Amino acid sequence: MRLRPRQSLFVERSLAALCDHGNTLSIASTGFGKTIALSAVVAKSLEGNDAKACVFAHRDELTAQNRAKFGRVAPEITTSVVDAEAKSWAGRATFAMVPTLSRPANLAAMPALDLLVIDEAHHAVADSYRRIIDHVRGANPACRIFGVTATPNRGDRKGLREIFDNVGDQVKLGELIASGHLVPSRTFVIDVGVQDQLRAVRKSAADYDMTEVAQIMNRAPVTDEVVRHWQDKASERPTVVFCSTVAHAENVAAAFNAAGVADTSLITQAIDGTPCELVFAWSLGANASFTSTAHAVYLPRPRIEIPGPQGIQATFDWQAAKATSPARMCTAVLVNTVATY
Repeated sequence: MRLRPRQSLFVERSLAALCDHGNTLSIASTGFGKTIALSAVVAKSLEGNDAKACVFAHRDELTAQNRAKFGRVAPEITTSVVDAEAKSWAGRATFAMVPTLSRPANLAAMPALDLLVIDEAHHAVADSYRRIIDHVRGANPACRIFGVTATPNRGDRKGLREIFDNVGDQVKLGELIASGHLVPSRTFVIDVGVQDQLRAVRKSAADYDMTEVAQIMNRAPVTDEVVRHWQDKASERPTVVFCSTVAHAENVAAAFNAAGVADTSLITQAIDGTPCELVFAWSLGANASFTSTAHAVYLPRPRIEIPGPQGIQATFDWQAAKATSPARMCTAVLVNTVATY
């Protein structure tokens, strides 16, 4: 993958800071392509040696995204995963979940690392992160620590200096707008009647409790208002909708679909190389149905996007693979009135 010039400069500056200081925090606004740049830093660090790296994040979806993007940047480098389902250090670059990795048994199984990468590095001073960082430094004091974030300022005002003593690079939103990579923003605030509830949501370190946010936002009256205002103000624009949880995102996508608006979730998964789950169901009433679920389906990247009404339509051939959870390719469920066969 060819990086944009500003991403290449970000990588060069980050690598130089790591070489000079043994640690660095690099900052880039949303929309810059931090995951691609992060992957390039890891790939460059593993060139021409037998070093091992670990990239960790605090959510499953971030871990999967980081690994998928790294595979596009450096397909020749082997990878592995440490999360709730798998605990393998076989790859030269391992992608890990913080809640899993911070447990004593999993820390004990961790090999000595040469590079530790912290995605969303404003979390780095949290207790679970410190357990990992301290263990890594104890096993190899020369291990380099690389952090990437868009938001280095924490809500609790706690500094990051105990982990990072320098900033390798900083790409601000204004720079990306001036260079034409992002468009100037126009902001509309829509009151859907939940402001007081949202103000009362608890915070854990720098993050809101997304489960609590979902309980407020993932409701049909709120979602319907979001769709209505979008149709009024942005119906002709390609749109990204940020949601609090995966379930919330699925429900919002369904609401847009019900309003006649197509979404590009399958196209995004095809481009990213992320598997999706496909369910095929037939029913002849409450007591006669057959459901077949392919748990890990990989879609080929679409070569041509075909514009449809207010969205994108595409046709995919697909291949199924054995999933990690559940550990099978397909599940078939037959419901009928036959007691035995």
